[in-house]
Amino acid sequence: MTVGLAATTLANLWLGTLKNTSYTAALVAVKLHTADPGVAATTAAAVGDATRKTVTWGTASAGSLAMSSMSGSWTNGGTSETLSHISCWDSTTAGNFLFSAALTASQAWASANTFSLTSLSISLTPIAA
Repeated sequence: MTVGLAATTLANLWLGTLKNTSYTAALVAVKLHTADPGVAATTAAAVGDATRKTVTWGTASAGSLAMSSMSGSWTNGGTSETLSHISCWDSTTAGNFLFSAALTASQAWASANTFSLTSLSISLTPIAA
């Protein structure tokens, strides 16, 4: 394919902003949801643990960026719910909504259970090749 985003001069720079290489407010914090978060990511927030965990990113390559680590796991504080989505923000408390995604598979989450996000990647396509 010859049309699309330039991987090194555009796509990777955009992805790099999530890693704090191109702009200074680029913290990414993940919040759990029990359904599609909606356009403002305010719908169906999980109540078992409503904290946001920060993501550390690897290096963008070929228009893709993958999580290298997360700042911890969530512990359900007393509810029973099913996790299905995440929302990502530029702050651990207030801040701006960046993007949302569905989990690969929904996960039942009961009181005292923990939940860890073990992978998260973002790709921009099409990439000119």
